[in-house]
Amino acid sequence: MTNNIYILIIAAILDYLVGDPWGWPHPVRVMGWLISRLSKFSQQYCQSSLTQRLAGILLGLFLIIGSGFFGSFIIQSARRLHPWLGIALESILLASCFALSSLQAAATDVLQPLIAGHLEEARHILSNYVGRDTENLSEPEILRAVLETVTENATDGVMAPLFYAIVGAFIPAVGAAPLALAYKASSTLDSMVGYREAPYTYLGWFSARLEDCLTWLPCRLTVISLALLSAKPLHVWQICRRDALTDPSPNSGWSECAYAAVLGVQMGGTNWYRGVAKPKPLLGDAINPITPTVIQNALQLTRYSFFLWLGVTAILLVISH
Repeated sequence: MTNNIYILIIAAILDYLVGDPWGWPHPVRVMGWLISRLSKFSQQYCQSSLTQRLAGILLGLFLIIGSGFFGSFIIQSARRLHPWLGIALESILLASCFALSSLQAAATDVLQPLIAGHLEEARHILSNYVGRDTENLSEPEILRAVLETVTENATDGVMAPLFYAIVGAFIPAVGAAPLALAYKASSTLDSMVGYREAPYTYLGWFSARLEDCLTWLPCRLTVISLALLSAKPLHVWQICRRDALTDPSPNSGWSECAYAAVLGVQMGGTNWYRGVAKPKPLLGDAINPITPTVIQNALQLTRYSFFLWLGVTAILLVISH
């Protein structure tokens, strides 16, 4: 288990210092390629709702279990060559599961032109990161979109992969990276096919529900961590109990609402998707306006939560060893 401490720490440092260099091989790109090919194949040969549901189950299980087992296989192969090579490879694979630096980079990409007064450029860059229509967004709406993206993805992009890495670290036969890769596959499936709209209505239902289940516990633990870090846990919990339950998503509403409560801002409202208005419940109280500083504070809160979990895990691993 001592090696798992090194792997978790090295992976965190790699994500912090290097992030995801553009053009480098990345497990999520491989997962995305497989999902795209297999989903097109399924849609071509599975015409009924039943066969598409079955295909969706097979797609989800194949990619999630396959990602975990393949990760484990190449890590074990590297360890046979040299133990330190195994540690290095597992650390790199685990770092690829964390999106903390990517969230920071995405927020900065949008905020830099916005702060400089280049509204059109900020709208265009934002469209690369969100599904909503961005052509007519005002500055406050752009800031809200960035904050909602940062706070929603804090759970499934950062804290949930860390949670499953920690669980794997305490299971010697599994390890940190394979379980994190399996969760990352579930998250990637959800983002690509987990829609209620055609053509993924039936094909993506299993992936969407499984990702909701896998994210449920790490999401609640993230809310608790944020509440403790805020030094006003009862207030945060009360706001989440009041507002998060109104969100149709079992996880993103809780994640966004916890940040809103800590930061004293309000998220939610009407978003437009392909010209169609979609109202979302309001989360939190509009005590403060959403500003670039508030977004940076949200990213800092995620960082604090990440290193809090990492520190507690390191202590527990040392004790258990």
